[in-house]
Amino acid sequence: MKQTHRNENEKKIIINRINRLIGQMNGIKNMINEDRYCDDVLVQLSAVTKSVQSLSNHILEKHLHSCVSTSIENRNLEILDELISIFKRFNK
Repeated sequence: MKQTHRNENEKKIIINRINRLIGQMNGIKNMINEDRYCDDVLVQLSAVTKSVQSLSNHILEKHLHSCVSTSIENRNLEILDELISIFKRFNK
């Protein structure tokens, strides 16, 4: 199993963003329980989607600067196939 070692600051940044996402989702759940108007729920869902995309981009950027660059320096070019797969998933 591959692992990525992140420093404590990076973990804190990611966990904070995940906690915000959880808060947003809990807010949407409350909106549903309160029978809020569909348009209001959809606006919040759009905000969650953008937050997830932003977090994904952050992790991808860190991946490129750490895991990918290290693999290329070590002549492990299989990482390129992994990247292609990641970009294909992002573009679905």
